[in-house]
Amino acid sequence: MIARRSLIAASATLLAAPAVKAQGTWPDKPLRFVIGGAAGGVSDIFLRMMENRLRERLGQPMIIDPRPGAGGMVGAEVTARSAPDGYSFYINHIASHGIGPTLYRRLSFDPLKDLPGVARIAAMPNVLIIKGDSPIKSVAELVAFCKANPARANFSSAGSGTSSHLSGLLFVPYRGTAPSMAAVMNGETLFAIDNAPASRQQVLGGLLKALGVSTAKRSSTMPEVPSLEEQGVPNFDVASWYGITAPAAVPAAIRERLGAEVVAALNDPAIAQRVRDYGAEPWPLGPADYDAFMRREVEIWAPVVRASGAQID
Repeated sequence: MIARRSLIAASATLLAAPAVKAQGTWPDKPLRFVIGGAAGGVSDIFLRMMENRLRERLGQPMIIDPRPGAGGMVGAEVTARSAPDGYSFYINHIASHGIGPTLYRRLSFDPLKDLPGVARIAAMPNVLIIKGDSPIKSVAELVAFCKANPARANFSSAGSGTSSHLSGLLFVPYRGTAPSMAAVMNGETLFAIDNAPASRQQVLGGLLKALGVSTAKRSSTMPEVPSLEEQGVPNFDVASWYGITAPAAVPAAIRERLGAEVVAALNDPAIAQRVRDYGAEPWPLGPADYDAFMRREVEIWAPVVRASGAQID
């Protein structure tokens, strides 16, 4: 009997060995990061800021896989349904894990349960932008123009359910930040409200004009741009945030390892400065704290979404 028990125990150990080894040598191939917007958007840029550091620390390159649409929900669903082997991750944000759980009525997955946190990356204000050569110079002038020209009072957003969508009025959804911004520059839409860093270079170059930032206080990277609240929009304080999530069944050890590396990267002074130069603020959190943060965000945004009447099937 003792010999048989020993044989069973040994067999169980041998059967478990490949899984232990696989996790112990992680990663042994490139990591795929799905982004919910087009290439060149905020998610893409944040990853590239950390790319060299993560490659050095993890010994593997990263593959960026754009899956734009539905305010990031297309990419989120793709990742949630990916194999939980620790090689597919999603760059999530306020739209997918703050607003989306209430906005979308028929999601085939639960963002918080099926895509738990790995690490929070950064936060930033949104900015109201118009075409650079527009004669409009303030929010008050924009409001007056929209009232006088309701048929032309359209704006573009990075997609349905994004913070830029809920920040505006008659909107035209685009498949990510880059095409939304391009729509303003080429005159397809009158204005946009989107992540401040994404349009910063175009604003500096005169292709776009920034009328106001969405946070109650002015942005440290755009101090010359007044807040919307300063210009008479009451109680307006909206910031966007980004992070990394993984399919729910990914081993906790892998989430912890990648989360620790991302937090360490964002605490590196050189990388942190690059994030700030881009117009965002490093805001690192590990897996457990990031999960708790996202749960609070859903609680904050749920009444806002319901009060707006916005719903997407």
